[in-house]
Amino acid sequence: MSTLTGDSAFLHELELNVRAELNEAWAEEADSRGRVMIQSSSAVRFTILGPVGARRGDIELDLGGRQQRLVLALLLAHAGSVVGLTDLVDTIWNQEPPTSAVNVVHRYIGTLRRLIEPDLPVRAVGNYLIRHAAGYQLRVDEDSLDLLHFRCLVAQARQATEPGRAVRLYTEALALWRGSCAVGLDPDSRAHPAFAAVDAECSQVVRDAADTALRSGQVPLVIPALRQAAGHNPLDEALQARLVLALAADGRQAEALETFQEVRRRLGDELGIDPSPELLDAYDRLLHQRTPALRSPLAHTAADSMEAIGPVSPAPTPAQLPPDQPFFAGRTDILARTQALLEQDRRQGRATVALAIDGMPGIGKTTLAIRLGHRLAAAYPDGQLYVDLRGFSAQDRAMSPVEALRGFLSSLGVPQETAPAELHALAGLYRSILAGRRVLIVLDNCRDFEQVRHLLPGTPGCLAIVTSRNRITGLITTGGAHPLPLDLPPPDEAREYLVRRLGAERITAQPTAVDQIIARSGRLPLALAVAAARAAALPDTPLAEIAKELATSRSTETNPPAVISWSSRTLSPPTTLSTWVGRTRRVRATPSAGCGMTTGSGGRV
Repeated sequence: MSTLTGDSAFLHELELNVRAELNEAWAEEADSRGRVMIQSSSAVRFTILGPVGARRGDIELDLGGRQQRLVLALLLAHAGSVVGLTDLVDTIWNQEPPTSAVNVVHRYIGTLRRLIEPDLPVRAVGNYLIRHAAGYQLRVDEDSLDLLHFRCLVAQARQATEPGRAVRLYTEALALWRGSCAVGLDPDSRAHPAFAAVDAECSQVVRDAADTALRSGQVPLVIPALRQAAGHNPLDEALQARLVLALAADGRQAEALETFQEVRRRLGDELGIDPSPELLDAYDRLLHQRTPALRSPLAHTAADSMEAIGPVSPAPTPAQLPPDQPFFAGRTDILARTQALLEQDRRQGRATVALAIDGMPGIGKTTLAIRLGHRLAAAYPDGQLYVDLRGFSAQDRAMSPVEALRGFLSSLGVPQETAPAELHALAGLYRSILAGRRVLIVLDNCRDFEQVRHLLPGTPGCLAIVTSRNRITGLITTGGAHPLPLDLPPPDEAREYLVRRLGAERITAQPTAVDQIIARSGRLPLALAVAAARAAALPDTPLAEIAKELATSRSTETNPPAVISWSSRTLSPPTTLSTWVGRTRRVRATPSAGCGMTTGSGGRV
C-alpha cells in the first residue's frame, strides 16, 4: 500500500473536502422543498444558557467529545444564524488547525445530524443542521432553544406596560438561565466572543429586571437571579449595587451591608480601586433606610426613578406535611440508608435533588415519605410542600402539573389571579421563588416523570421526595434522584407494628394468633393496618377471631394473602382491599429493607 506525501496528500485531502461539500449541496437541494421544523413528540430541545445540552422528550442526548460539543455550542450561541466554517475551525484548533480540519468539521456535523434526527435517510440534510456556502446553520426557534425563548420573554417584559407583569416575565426568562453560557467547556473555548456576548446579554437583563422590580416592590422574585449574576460577575458594580438595594428592600439589611463590604474589599484587593458612585449611592441608601429605584440607563423617566418601593409582603412559610403516623414501626435500614445518601452528597459537595420511593400498592410509600419529611424538616426551614398527585386514583383523574404548580405557588404567596397560565411560565416562577431557599417538597402518588418534572426544584438547597408504584427511570437518570425501592417488611417488623398498635400485653398473650395474622396478611402494611384497626375497634374480640376471618376469606390471592371479604366491611366503599390486591398482580415488588407499618391517608401507604 502506497502512502500519500507532499502534493499528493494535499490533492487527496482537497478531493475529500470537495466531495463532502458536493454531497451536502445535493442533499440540501433534494430536501429543500417542504422542509419544516419538527413539532412532534420527537422534537429536540437545546440548551445553551448553562451546560450545552440536547433532549428528545425525556432522553438526554450524548453530544460526544469536546470538539463535537464545541461545534454544537457555537451553533446554539448564534441562535439560528450561520456560523462560518473558518470560525468553527479556528475555535476548535485555536488558530493551528491540521490539514484535515475542514473534513473533521464535516464529520462532526454529520454525527450531530444523525444524533438529532436518527431516522434521517442517508444523504438527507434534515430539518436542523443546514449547510450554507459560508458555513452551517442550526435551525431553531423559541420552542426548541432556551436562548430564543429567553429573548422572547425579555422582549415581552420590556414591552409590558404594567410593572407587575414585566417582573413576572423577567422572572420566567431568568429561570431559564442555569449558569454561564456553555459552562462545562474548557476555559479557552468559552472565551469565544459568542459565549461572552450571551453572558453579557443575560447580565443586562438581570439589571433591567432588578430596576423594574425595585420600582414595583416585587424584589423577592428577582433576588435569586441577582445573586446568580453577581456571583458570576463579582466585580460588576452595577449588578452589586442592585443586589444591595434589593436585599435592603426585602428587609435583609444585614445581608445587604455584608454584600457591600465584601464587594468593597474585592475591589480594593484585586483592582486597587474604591467603589463606584453608583455602588456608594446604594450603600448610602442602605444606611439611611432609603431604597428608591435606581435610575435605569435605558428607558426610565426621572419620575420613575424617584418612585419609592412599596411594602413587600414576606412569603409565607408553608408547613403542609400530613401528620406523622404515631404507630410507625420498622424501616430502620432504609431510613439509615437515606441519611447516609444525604451525608455522602453533602461531603462531596453534590446537591441531593430527589428521593424516589417506589413499590407495590399498600407497601408503605406514603407513610415512609411522610416519616422522612418530618425527620428532615428541620434541615429545610423555609417550609415543606405536600401534594397528592392522584397518579393511580380510581376515583379522581390524575393531577396535572399546572394544577400542582398553581397550588404550590399559592402556598408560596403568589396570588392566583397574578399567576401565569402556561406550564413553563408557572414552572419558571416556581423555581425562581425556590432558588436560594431550603424547601422540602413531597410529591406523593406520582404516575410518571412528566407529571413531576416541572415540580422538581431547579437549584441546590431544596429536596423532593417522590412516591410512585412504578420505578420512574426518568426521575433517576434525568432528575438525578436516589432510588429507594420498598419490599415487604420482615415478620419481626410486622410484629413490632402490632405491638405498638394493640399493646404488648394483648400481643404477648396471643402469640399464635399474631403469627397467623402476620402470615395471612402477607406482611403487606395496608393489610396489617386494616387488621390491626379492626382488632383495635374490637378490644374484647380474641385475635384468633381476626385471624380466622382472614383465613376464611374467599380470595385466592397468595401475595398479598386473602383479607378481602372481611376488610371490605371495614373500609369505606369503594376503597376495599380487593382494589389493592388486584393491582398488586400487575406491580412487581422491588427489594428493600424494612417498612413503615401504618397506613397513609386515603389508603395509600
